[in-house]
Amino acid sequence: MFKVKKSPFMGVYWIYRGKNRFLATKNMVPGFKSCNEELIKVKGEEFRVWDPRRSKAAAYILKKGENFPITEKSKILYLGIASGTTASYLSDIIGKKGVIFGIDVSPIALMPLINIARKRENICPILSDARKPWNYSNIVPTVEVMYCDVAQPNPSQIVSINSNVFLRDKGFLLLAVKASSIDISRKPQEIYREEEMRLRDGGFEILDVVNLEPYHRKHAMIVAVKEGL
Repeated sequence: MFKVKKSPFMGVYWIYRGKNRFLATKNMVPGFKSCNEELIKVKGEEFRVWDPRRSKAAAYILKKGENFPITEKSKILYLGIASGTTASYLSDIIGKKGVIFGIDVSPIALMPLINIARKRENICPILSDARKPWNYSNIVPTVEVMYCDVAQPNPSQIVSINSNVFLRDKGFLLLAVKASSIDISRKPQEIYREEEMRLRDGGFEILDVVNLEPYHRKHAMIVAVKEGL
């Protein structure tokens, strides 16, 4: 017997089975799976279990992150979308009136995402380099949320150049920081603090910083809001 409860965040649910609790989203495309996740039906509705080991966004919520600004109808620019596992859950949350513009430089990584996008009309895969936003500025409009998960040594710089073009004032940023991609010789906490400072210098107010271990080693999620003029 399963029980469903809403989480504090729109479109995100807790599924209870006995003493066990799972994070989940309501499946916008019944029967759809992105990574062989468990599908659970409760009172005629289908939910997808959201594994924090496969998604840094899910790990952030499981680690008691306090700011998850993605809601129904959100327009999202997703930098480093890769195969689209996390994006498929965000797709459930934003619904048919929202849209995700997904940027990735790897055609191999994008192939699974293209198959996901065929079934979900709110994902737009774009083969491009997140370090060169001018290459997709004629496709992507102003967005309310930017989600960045790039394994690069300068993620805050990539965020900055994209936010100047696409992110509206008071828009939100979720930045997954991979410490080992920035400097393998330094302590992760030092790197997280440095990325915070760089975001502040770039016009962001930091709302939350959450270490994602044990789900993602040497990773943290920084949530911020772009300060208006």
